[in-house]
Amino acid sequence: MSKPLSDHDRKKQISVRGLAGVENVADLKKNFNRHLHFTLVKDRNVSTKRDYYFALAHTVRDHLVGRWFRTQQSYYEKDPKRVYYLSLEFYMGRTLQNTMVNLALENACDEAVYQLGLDMEELQEMEEDAGLGNGGLGRLAACFLDSMASLGLAAYGYGIRYEFGIFNQKISSGWQVEEADDWLRYGNPWEKARPEYMRPVHFYGRTEHHPDGVKWVDTQVVLALPYDTPVPGYRNNIVNTMRLWSAKAPCEFSLKDFNVGGYIQAVLDRNLAENISRVLYPNDNFFEGKELRLKQEYFVVAATLQDIIRRFKASKFGSRDIVRTDFSSLPDKVAIQLNDTHPALAIPELMRVLIDEEKLPWEKAWDICIKTCAYTNHTVLPEALERWPIDLFQTLLPRHLEIIYEINRRHLERVSSLYPGDVDRMRRMSLIEEGGQKRVNMAHLCIVGSHAVNGVARIHSDILKATVFKDFYEMEPHKFQNKTNGITPRRWLVMCNPGLAEVIAERIGEDFIRDLDQLKKLHDFVNDEAFIRDIAKVKQENKLKFAVHLEEHYKVKINPNSMFDVQVKRIHEYKRQLLNCLHIITFYNRIKKEPNKQWTPRTIMIGGKAAPGYHTAKMIIRLITAIGEVVNKDPVVGDRLKVIFLENYRVTLAEKAIPAADLSEQISTAGTEASGTGNMKFMLNGSLTIGTMDGANVEMAEEAGEGNIFIFGMRVEDVEAMDAKGYNASEFYNRIPELKQAIDQIAGGFFSPKQPDLFKDIVNMLMQHDRVNFSKTEIYKSIGQYLAEIQLFENLESEGAKR
Repeated sequence: MSKPLSDHDRKKQISVRGLAGVENVADLKKNFNRHLHFTLVKDRNVSTKRDYYFALAHTVRDHLVGRWFRTQQSYYEKDPKRVYYLSLEFYMGRTLQNTMVNLALENACDEAVYQLGLDMEELQEMEEDAGLGNGGLGRLAACFLDSMASLGLAAYGYGIRYEFGIFNQKISSGWQVEEADDWLRYGNPWEKARPEYMRPVHFYGRTEHHPDGVKWVDTQVVLALPYDTPVPGYRNNIVNTMRLWSAKAPCEFSLKDFNVGGYIQAVLDRNLAENISRVLYPNDNFFEGKELRLKQEYFVVAATLQDIIRRFKASKFGSRDIVRTDFSSLPDKVAIQLNDTHPALAIPELMRVLIDEEKLPWEKAWDICIKTCAYTNHTVLPEALERWPIDLFQTLLPRHLEIIYEINRRHLERVSSLYPGDVDRMRRMSLIEEGGQKRVNMAHLCIVGSHAVNGVARIHSDILKATVFKDFYEMEPHKFQNKTNGITPRRWLVMCNPGLAEVIAERIGEDFIRDLDQLKKLHDFVNDEAFIRDIAKVKQENKLKFAVHLEEHYKVKINPNSMFDVQVKRIHEYKRQLLNCLHIITFYNRIKKEPNKQWTPRTIMIGGKAAPGYHTAKMIIRLITAIGEVVNKDPVVGDRLKVIFLENYRVTLAEKAIPAADLSEQISTAGTEASGTGNMKFMLNGSLTIGTMDGANVEMAEEAGEGNIFIFGMRVEDVEAMDAKGYNASEFYNRIPELKQAIDQIAGGFFSPKQPDLFKDIVNMLMQHDRVNFSKTEIYKSIGQYLAEIQLFENLESEGAKR
C-alpha cells in the first residue's frame, strides 16, 4: 500500500503543478465532503476508496463547469470556424490527474486529500482507463483534443461511446487471454448525457426517385444519444467538448402486440440496435469487413453531421440570433477532419444531406463537400485499407451507394479527360474495385472527396505520394501534404514525469509545457554537472518506483540499476517484437558462454496486445513469455538479464513505464510504421532510442542528431530492392552463427521443453514463408547491425556508470 505523501513530496513541483493556497484547499475539502454526502449519498463510515475517487472527481469537475459554459458561449457569440475531428477511436486513458494538471489544481488537491487522511495515488488507481482505442490512432486523437483546447481552437471530437473498450489482456500459462473491458460498470463521472440532442440514424430501406429529388424510405431507425466529456486546455480557461454517441432503440413497438406474444420479443430485440455502440473492434492495422463495423462507421458519421449542420444553422449575426440557410459558407465555418478511412462515409452522407434534404445542385454540393473535408491516412499496409463489398452497401446504405457511384462516374470522367486512353490508370483510380467481388475503396473515396490528404510522418507522406496514391498525387499534387504526428507534453511529461518537468522548468521556465521548441534552451546545460546529476536522479527514482511495481505484479526481482530496455506497442509482425526476441536469446547465450565477463545488467520489457484473431501475434507473445520463463530462472544469468512481458499494456501503464525507460525500441521494418508516437513519448522522457529509419524516427534523428539516436537496418529503398530481388533465408541463417543458434533453440524446444514443436510455425514463417509486404527478411540482414548498436549503447551505459 502506498504511504501518505510526505511534506517534502507534497511541496515539490510547485511551479508545474500549481500553488496550493490555504483557501483553495479548504474549499476542495468542503466540496469533497459535499459530493461524498449529496452526490454519492455516503459518509466516511461506509465509504470505499472508489467512493472517495468519485467524490474527488466530482470536486475537480466542478472547476470545469463554469469554464465549459463560458467557452461554448464564447464560440456561439464569436462564431469562429469550428474543427470537427471524426474518429472511431479516442484512447483517452484516465482523466482525473490530467484535469488537475491542466487546471493547476494538482498541488491543492494533493494537500486536501492528504489532510482528509487519504492517499492520492490510491484514489487515482480507482479510475478506469477510457480505453476507446486500439493504439496510436486513438491516442493521437486524444492528444489532438488536448492540444486544440490548449491552443484555444474551437474544436470538437466526435466518436462512439463504446460500452466495452479495448479488451483487458490477461496472460494465462504464457498465453494472451481476452477479457471484456467493462469500463462503465461503476459509472463515469466525467461525462454528461445530452438526450435533448438525440438524433435518428437510418439503415437499410430503399430509394425512390421523384421529379423533386430522391427519398430514402422504409428505413430502420436507431437513435444516437450524445454523451459530452469536457476537454480542458492547459491553464487557459478553455474547455472544449468530446461528444460520443451511444446507440438507443426507438420505442416503436405497439402494446397491442402484447396480446399475440410479440411485445416481450420486441423489447428484447432492442438490443440488436443498441449493439452498434456495444464494443470497440479490437483490430489494429487490420481490416475486417463486418456489417456491424460498417454500421458503427455510418452511425457516428450520420449523427455527427446532423449535429454539425444544426450548429451551423443556429448561428449569431451581430446581436441577433439567426438561422443560416446559405450553405456556401459551410467551408468557412466548418472543417471536418477524417481520422483514417473509418469516418469516410462523412463524404457521401454530407452529399446526401445537401442534395436530398437541402436541395442543392450536385456541383455546388460537391464543391462544398471537398472544401469542408480533409483526410488523414494512417497506414500503407494493404491489409489495413478498408474495402467494403458492394452487396453490403446496397443492403445497408442504398442511397449512399448511389451517391458513391455518381462520385466515381464524375471522377473517372475527369481522369479520362486528363489521361485519355489510359485504361489501367482509370482502373487503379476507380472508387469501385472490380474483380471477384466488387468493393468500394474507402481511401480513394476520401482522397477524391477531400481538399487535403496528409500522411503522419514525412517518410510516410512521401511513400503515399510515391507508391500507394501515386496516381492521385500526379493528378492533384496540391492536395497532398504532411502532418507529422505529435504528443501532448501535458500528459506525457508534466503529468507522468513531474520530477523531470520540474528539473527542466527550474532551468528554462515553464513555457516548454505549451511549446516544446523551448527545450532547445537546454543546449546551454549539456555540460552542467548539476543538471546532469538532477536528470539522472529523476530517472533513477522513476526506475525504483517502476521496479517496485514490477516485483509486485510479476514476482520477479528487478535490479533497478539495470538498463531498462522497453518495447511497448501493439503486437504485430511489422513492428518486429520477434527481432527483439532474437536479440534477447542472443544476449542470454552470450552470458551463458562467458558468465565471468562484465555484462551490463539489462531488464527487457515487452508489452502490447494482439488482435484476438491474429495467430502469429499471439504466438509471438507466447514466445516472449517462454523466453522469460527460462531466462528469469537461470541462476547463471542472475540479475544480469530479466525478461518481462508487461500484461495489459494501456495508457495508464505507459505513464509508469515510459518515465522509467533507459532504452526505447522502435525497430519496425523501414516503410511500414506510418509514424509512431511512442517513440516521441520515450524521447521526451529522456530515453535513448534504437530504431530503424521508419516513421517519425527519421525526423527524430534529424532533430536530435544521429549521434543521439541509435539507427540501424535497411532504409526503405533497400527493403524495396530486396523485395524485388527476392532472398534466401538460409543464406543469413548459415552466415550468422548467433542467429542460427537462436533460431535452432526456438525450433528445438529449448524454450518449450514440454512442447518441443510449440514454435514451429514461427520458425517456419521465418525460414520459408516471409510475406513480401512485411519485408521481415530484414531481420536477418539487420540483426548484426542491431546487435552492434545495442553493444554501443551498453558501452555508453557502462561509461555513464563510471562517471
